[in-house]
Amino acid sequence: MGVYCALYLVVASFLRILTPAEGDAEVSCVFMEGCILPCSFQVDTEVIIHWIQRTTGDARVHSFYNNQDHLALQDQSFKNRTSLFQDQISGGNASLQLSGVKIQDQGRYQCTTSTLSGNKELIINLKVDAPVDRVDIEQVENRITCSSEGIYPQPELTWSTSPPSNVSLENNPTVQQTEQLLYNITSSLIASVTDLVYSCTVSTRTNKRTATLRQLSSIRGSSSGTTIPCTSNTSLTGFSLTWRFNHSQIILNQTGANVPYTVSEEWRQQVKSVSESGSLTLKDFSSDQEGIYTCELSNAEETYVTNTLLRVIKESPTDVAGIVVGVVLGIILVTIIALYCKHKQGTNFLLQKLYCFNVTPLVNIYSVPNNPP
Repeated sequence: MGVYCALYLVVASFLRILTPAEGDAEVSCVFMEGCILPCSFQVDTEVIIHWIQRTTGDARVHSFYNNQDHLALQDQSFKNRTSLFQDQISGGNASLQLSGVKIQDQGRYQCTTSTLSGNKELIINLKVDAPVDRVDIEQVENRITCSSEGIYPQPELTWSTSPPSNVSLENNPTVQQTEQLLYNITSSLIASVTDLVYSCTVSTRTNKRTATLRQLSSIRGSSSGTTIPCTSNTSLTGFSLTWRFNHSQIILNQTGANVPYTVSEEWRQQVKSVSESGSLTLKDFSSDQEGIYTCELSNAEETYVTNTLLRVIKESPTDVAGIVVGVVLGIILVTIIALYCKHKQGTNFLLQKLYCFNVTPLVNIYSVPNNPP
């Protein structure tokens, strides 16, 4: 049968010269997901199917004849990743299922079929995309950084402000390519105007995502409880919610407005509630919880980030002992002054007392001479 297969390939190559191909069909596949490369033929018996990748020197992708797969000559890069719809081959379906799509899988694929009725060839141009899945934006002091990872093909990054402004948005992003041929992109700028809202958009040929940052604001909260705002113009409808502490520690997650939020173990004692707009109410926290609280609202296209610096006002119960001590000391002082005035020599005891308490105006009004006429 191997001799027959080799003879078939020679004949098929000759027929390809004589018979024009139907033209390239284009298929877009998503990185690390499954993908189907379509191919069909006229139903008949003695079906032979060969899939070959033309981009990498005619690499064997998948072969089928004698009513079964023959993968001995399959290129190792496709091992355990290809299959046919064998229950549909008798109906003329020679489509290839490719799993775990890699960037290296891009290129031109040739589907060649042969039956007793004749031969057919189809060229498929496979493109691979790794869409923008997430855009991170954060502020450290006055520097705002935007980044996104795991993208293909190479993305573009742009900045904007709300309201529109004349501030410099010079954009010289750093782009790196990973071993998987995916792209990571990063850009930073200095926030020179404090009342602006900064947005960063990362885009490719298939999609784009925007992350918007409300610059760091500061609030003071009582250790018995305080509410940290999320954003003023967006509700949880259609958004997922994440609260973080100091940019990294997860406080809670909520996947939608009607879904209960999940609080991390470290914050169960401090989280009291979450409002419809995503604002977080904390209770019973200490100076250990002072820091930056980040609210992140995200859907399929946009992410809204609000950073808030929380300072804790230390509350202590009224110092009753201090008040008592102060009152006692006051009474003692008044008693000493009174005794002093009582024993002070003079003809007019009232005058002496008034002078002791330094009530000069009253003395002037009610003064009585020591030696009346």
